[in-house]
Amino acid sequence: MASNISSDLIWEITRGHSSTLVKRKQAGGQQFSRDRLNLRNLYRRKYEGVCSDKAIGVQPAKEGGVVLLTKKANKENAPASQIQEATFGPSTSTRKTYKAIANSTAKRNYRPDLRADAVARASAIRKSQKPVKEDKPEKLRGAKARVAASA
Repeated sequence: MASNISSDLIWEITRGHSSTLVKRKQAGGQQFSRDRLNLRNLYRRKYEGVCSDKAIGVQPAKEGGVVLLTKKANKENAPASQIQEATFGPSTSTRKTYKAIANSTAKRNYRPDLRADAVARASAIRKSQKPVKEDKPEKLRGAKARVAASA
């Protein structure tokens, strides 16, 4: 984004036909986004990182863990170095990860309104990386337990 073009103008120009836009009739006409700087994956001005000066994204890391993406406002003419990545490995405690994400959003003025969304996305990613527990066998009670014990 060029410094002399407002982010609102960029949103109005790209609103209906962005490369990150995904339209699904099965979802009742809901519009989704593939933008990696979009925390909710909803195609809305508030969440789109393409047209924001400062944006945040949370993605799963390759080896487990979480990657925090932050868009630098002063690197608008250098797209390759515009996005800064911070990786929190799988051994980093979840509490430390959430605290670091919250601090990077609030203390550095990176969209404090998206702090809860960033932490929630990191939480969902960490939860999806945990192994699934096996179901416990059903404990029989009452008449079914007596029948099973006698058999």
